[in-house]
Amino acid sequence: MKIAAAVAGLAMIAGTAVIAQDLPDLAGREIVIVTENAYPPLQFLDSAGAAVGWEYDAVAELAKRMNFTVKYENISWDAMIPAVSEGQFDLGMTGITIRDDRREKVDFSDSYMTSQMVMMVRGDEARFADKASFAADPALLMAAQPGTTPFYVGVYEVLDGDEANPRIKLFETFGATVEALKAGDVDLVLTDGTAGAGYVEASGGGLKIVGEKLGTEDFGFIFPKGSDLVAPMNAGIAALKADGTLDALNKKWFLDYKMGS
Repeated sequence: MKIAAAVAGLAMIAGTAVIAQDLPDLAGREIVIVTENAYPPLQFLDSAGAAVGWEYDAVAELAKRMNFTVKYENISWDAMIPAVSEGQFDLGMTGITIRDDRREKVDFSDSYMTSQMVMMVRGDEARFADKASFAADPALLMAAQPGTTPFYVGVYEVLDGDEANPRIKLFETFGATVEALKAGDVDLVLTDGTAGAGYVEASGGGLKIVGEKLGTEDFGFIFPKGSDLVAPMNAGIAALKADGTLDALNKKWFLDYKMGS
């Protein structure tokens, strides 16, 4: 990271920077954004119950630069893509992996973050240390949300390719998979490194990451098909990348922020 760019980005987050890029003016338009608030440090509820995170800060910066207002709504992950596809919301955000099958239902922004899938386990786990040793023990269970990237990686990269494999226990929210892991009801949660780092940091040694990275995924915002917001948001994301603001957000949320504060 270039220090000057990072400092400039932090100043913009604080609302003190002069905008250098020419960006679309959305003329105060209200944009209804839906999220899950269960994916730290991208978006979650802090110890005071406030909705915070990397994505909230990024959207706030985009709103300031492109002159729009935001109304936030909350929904579960499994309902998010269908709801955005049907036009119930203008934009969805929750660390959503950009995939071709999802493009059939919604439009994606350009990627604002790239992450890699990791294996999250309890802090005292000693029975397996990689995907091969997990797959070899039929007593070990994995938690996942149906239709998510972790579900498909678990099925096709870790296990046998059977989507009905009884070793995969399904939960409605990502947070529920983590709670099941902590409780000992399952033994593994696959997640991107972004969320995994947040949960491990907050666990006080109760969780850890093991094994090799299982792939790379790009995150994007989602929109109803044909949305006129895609182009402005892409321009905004490009501007935040170019001037170091996204680097500054990464530093704030992945290095400096202490979960539970």
